[in-house]
Amino acid sequence: MNRAGIVILISGRGSNMQAILEAARAGDFPAEIRAVISNAPEAAGLERARAADVATEVVNHRDYRNRTEFDRALMEKIDARTPDLVALAGFMRILGPEFIDHYAGRLINIHPSLLPKFPGLDTHERALASGAKVHGASVHFVTREVDSGPIIIQAAVPVLAHDTPETLAARVLEEEHRIYPQAIRWFAENRLSIRDGRVLLDGAQRPEQGLVAASR
Repeated sequence: MNRAGIVILISGRGSNMQAILEAARAGDFPAEIRAVISNAPEAAGLERARAADVATEVVNHRDYRNRTEFDRALMEKIDARTPDLVALAGFMRILGPEFIDHYAGRLINIHPSLLPKFPGLDTHERALASGAKVHGASVHFVTREVDSGPIIIQAAVPVLAHDTPETLAARVLEEEHRIYPQAIRWFAENRLSIRDGRVLLDGAQRPEQGLVAASR
């Protein structure tokens, strides 16, 4: 089986990266992790990747004068691995238009909300403050507008009366770990396409852009 090559970008502990690595260990998974790259030398996820015998790189954003220089250095490291897909997994740097355009259609991200609700940071706090009854996570293609690219898959969780940002985040994170490998599987199997700004699976529009209710 020809497996699609993936480069994962992280900034921290790499829990979504770990979920992808575990999925990739399965014999039928159609993708392989060619490298994990971080902008932060201290990122705990680097050790987790090394423990799984995955190549790691660091492109420290502090070593560059501006975003453009950093983005170009990062692109050089990524392209050396010739990936089919670049997956952002807790990568906490805003990427510039040159970078995003270079990987258009093969750059994806996971976000802890049911986009288009609550783009940006502090999603769980904002969901609770808004009185939302349902919250969740989204995997989407990355475009120039932050957290606004075409949605591949979402998972929903109920917001409970006693929830805190921490308890809600933990429940959402479980769903992130489930749906990110699924989105990568679909991409690697060439089952995704984009039409009129919406993602199709096997050429068909799915209800609510692939919303999958949580199993718990």
